[in-house]
Amino acid sequence: MTAPWRPAPGPVVCVGETMAALAPDPVRPLRNADALRLDVAGAESNVAMYLADHGVPVRWVSAVGDDPFGHRVLTAVGATGVDTSGVRLDPDRPTGLLVKDPGPDGTRVHYYRRGSAASALGPDLLDHPSVRDATLLHLTGITPALSASCRDLTVRALTDPEFRARRTVSFDVNHRPALWTGRPAAGELRDLADRADITLVGLDEAQDLWGRALTVTDVRELLPHPRVLVVKDGARTATAFDGDGGVHVVPALRATVVEPVGAGDAFAAGFLAGLLRGHDPDRALRLGHLTARCALAVTGDHGPLPAPEDLARLLAVPDHEWATAPQP
Repeated sequence: MTAPWRPAPGPVVCVGETMAALAPDPVRPLRNADALRLDVAGAESNVAMYLADHGVPVRWVSAVGDDPFGHRVLTAVGATGVDTSGVRLDPDRPTGLLVKDPGPDGTRVHYYRRGSAASALGPDLLDHPSVRDATLLHLTGITPALSASCRDLTVRALTDPEFRARRTVSFDVNHRPALWTGRPAAGELRDLADRADITLVGLDEAQDLWGRALTVTDVRELLPHPRVLVVKDGARTATAFDGDGGVHVVPALRATVVEPVGAGDAFAAGFLAGLLRGHDPDRALRLGHLTARCALAVTGDHGPLPAPEDLARLLAVPDHEWATAPQP
């Protein structure tokens, strides 16, 4: 039997924008809030922080403003063990900002990131020493929506034969409709997602982008080229299609949801950490679910992982007990 494909060991680099984040504290609709909590938020740095929690050496590469928000971002991300030495401080552009507005139908996010430091990133970033030695590069569909130069960065990372020859590229679709105003996202994100080695997408966002009637299997037919495709079906299941025609389905865990923002990034980090550790796809999906549950349990994007011994015990739970495995 052929061993499952996995990324080569080596430096992991996550590229993308991280912003200062404001959210009502305590949680309530923004219009009724008396105080706001300052945090940081960014899909790619979320992945980096959870990879670091899992013991994976990882670097986050981006740009922030040389302002108090930017320094807060660097401190917060670096405190988790992520290497931030590749982040540029921009004296001329600000750090991006988001404001969360919780409500009965979910949390709405307001972005203030046009002209931000990270929006000026471009394809030349891939030649920087902080990226050049990566064996796994993680990107999301947020970056190409930020600016023309960020789109060029993403396209080069996924299409440049010389760059791809020595690296695995993972891509989380992470569709943010508010960032694509005036631009059609569906075709562009499908093309980018189909060029990655590892692609992650939620079934709900795939349906929003490419057709409401899509099934998990239909998504694989739309994205046939990734060596590994993960389709997350909310609180139900996650399915991994491997390059050998294998299909791996693991139910999601029972979880108390404080706030869903950040859970997809946590899942991506857990799944990638599983592959990097040499786990088979089923075990990597389990690690993705376990990591996502940690994000669901907190108001911010980054929740603490269980102790290593608890993670090991949960990963070994029999299949019939898996979905109801208790939170340590």
